[in-house]
Amino acid sequence: MDFCAIDFETATHERHSACELGICVVENSKIVSTKTWLIKPPSFPYFNQRNIDVHGILPSDVKDAPTFDEIWYEVQEMMYGSLMIAHNASFDAGVLRSCLDYYGIFKPNLNYLCSIQVAKKSWNYLPKYGLKHLAEHHQIKFNHHRAGDDAEACARISLLAFEKLFITRNEEVHESFQSKLKKL
Repeated sequence: MDFCAIDFETATHERHSACELGICVVENSKIVSTKTWLIKPPSFPYFNQRNIDVHGILPSDVKDAPTFDEIWYEVQEMMYGSLMIAHNASFDAGVLRSCLDYYGIFKPNLNYLCSIQVAKKSWNYLPKYGLKHLAEHHQIKFNHHRAGDDAEACARISLLAFEKLFITRNEEVHESFQSKLKKL
């Protein structure tokens, strides 16, 4: 299995207001790297208090951070040719799409999948499928709502789910989740 798990935190309700991005790269079913970037959003210095209450990232934390377009080359290198997985993928794919649109950057040809769908197929008896609940269920410790930790927890949960479903190759993901796979 080769994929990248991603997670965004945002400064406001605007989808292009990414203030943190985390990517966890999985190669041959092993986590090989996790990277986190703080990002100065277009709304800087404005952050919505509700967003701060969720992730704890303040405007002062990103005042010297690069903007999304300044990190995109490095981000794209980590994502190149990968299946992208995110927990509640419609949100994270929407943020990625909006950031690319905002900065006029060409969208990569990328398939993405929601780890909630993978978890529901693997553990259909669980009462909740939020990242925190799934991590607790699998004894995965992480700092919730920080992008790198969330991306890595998503990757670990996805790997456990694929193992339970006997999925060992990316082609099998396409076969098992064909209707759930989306294009960026």
